[in-house]
Amino acid sequence: MYGINQKTQLCILFFPLHKKGENHPSPNFKQYVRTQGAVTDQLSRRQVRVYQLYSRTSGKHVQIHGKRVTATAEDGNLYARLFVETDTFGSRVRIRGAESGRYLCMNRKGKLVGKANGRSRDCIFTEIVLENNYTAFQNAEYEGWYVGFTRKGRPIKASRTRENQREVHFIKRLHTGPPAFPNTDQSKHFEFIRFPATRRAKRNRKSPTSS
Repeated sequence: MYGINQKTQLCILFFPLHKKGENHPSPNFKQYVRTQGAVTDQLSRRQVRVYQLYSRTSGKHVQIHGKRVTATAEDGNLYARLFVETDTFGSRVRIRGAESGRYLCMNRKGKLVGKANGRSRDCIFTEIVLENNYTAFQNAEYEGWYVGFTRKGRPIKASRTRENQREVHFIKRLHTGPPAFPNTDQSKHFEFIRFPATRRAKRNRKSPTSS
């Protein structure tokens, strides 16, 4: 369609115009939002948040160390720094370890693992803010399976998890370590460039002229 912007095209696509006198039900916006919230957004720019996940049971933070995922990291640990990338305009996210570069995923047995590629649905989680202000993470591929850890920080088999369990409750906290920029090389220090000193030229004072 030429001469019509993208927003207008979407309106026509989902809510087509009808002839005068025809009775049609009004669009179900809630259903539309639910449908779009379950599909990966390919158009919008990804938003990335940086934080730690504090486990309610272990009292430590979630860390992705290679393929291994635990909740045993201290506050400010490099492996506890997480990049949380939006997958839809809703509350679905992908969680990536800032240091390891691996994504938090869940296999068919309900085990948490770190994967180098996080494009599959088993690496997508829905953030659920609970009434007690904790946050739970439900897997998009396996509905009803949550991220959970024991008191010792070991992952719990997801098929045994429920939303009301303490083991699946987390608090999002700011990372207290170095600045969270993925391209920052912390080993390089800022150095001042020293230039050789230059001599200022003497100003020649004009001799007073006799009148």
